[in-house]
Amino acid sequence: MPTVAVINGSLRQASLNGRLARALAKLAVPHLEFRPLSIADLPLYNQDNEAELPAAVARFKQEIAAADAVLFVTPEHNRSIPAALKNAIDWGSRPYGTSVWLDRPGAVIGTSAGTVGTAVAQAHLRAVLTSLGVALMGRPEAYVAFKDGLLDEADNVVDVTALKTLNAYVEALGRWVKRLA
Repeated sequence: MPTVAVINGSLRQASLNGRLARALAKLAVPHLEFRPLSIADLPLYNQDNEAELPAAVARFKQEIAAADAVLFVTPEHNRSIPAALKNAIDWGSRPYGTSVWLDRPGAVIGTSAGTVGTAVAQAHLRAVLTSLGVALMGRPEAYVAFKDGLLDEADNVVDVTALKTLNAYVEALGRWVKRLA
C-alpha cells in the first residue's frame, strides 16, 4: 500500500488542520497509508547548520524520502502559509543537491473557519512546491470551510456533502500516487 507523509502546517495542539488530516487518514484506508510527520521540533532554517544537519532535520528528511508521496495540510496565516511549514519545506530542500521534494508526488489541502477555506495559502504553497519540483496533483482542489458538524469528536467526517468531496479527494490522491509510483 502506498505511503503518504502528512505534514500539518499548524503547530497548535487543537489544530483544525490536524483534525482534517486525521479524518482524511481514515478515509484513505485501505488504499493509502497516511503517516503524520512532526515539524514542531525543526529549528529555524540556517545555512550555517547544513554541514551537520540537526537530528530533527535528518529525521524529517528521512521520513519524507521513505514515503511514496506527501500531503501538505495547511492553515492560512495572514493570507499565506505558516512560517513553520515554510521552514520545513526549506529544510527539505537543503543542502543544495539533497532535496527530498524533487519529483515527489504531492497534494495540498487545508481548512479554516473562514468561508474561502485556505485558498490563498494553498495558492502560495503550490507556487513554492512547484518551484521545488514537487509533482503536485492539480485536481481536485479542496478548500474546506471548517464548521460545526463537519467532524465528530473522533474526527470522522459526518457532513454528507463534505464526506463526498473528501472521499473524491482521497481517491484522486490514491490514483495520483499510483500513477507516479
